[in-house]
Amino acid sequence: MSVRTAVVLLAVALVLVTAVLVGAAAGYLARRDRATYPAALSRAGVAFAATLSLAAALAGALASLTGG
Repeated sequence: MSVRTAVVLLAVALVLVTAVLVGAAAGYLARRDRATYPAALSRAGVAFAATLSLAAALAGALASLTGG
């Protein structure tokens, strides 16, 4: 395994862990706001997807700037 592959895999793992933590926090805060369990899960899913979308947009922008 090359160093570049390892760095890419670590970056993907970091983004996934961050997205899961953001989703969990959003679900927890929704429950603290007295939302129902389905509503809290929905908010957690939206936050998870938004985090992944933001990371993908950022990666695309950086790739276009660096020419890679």
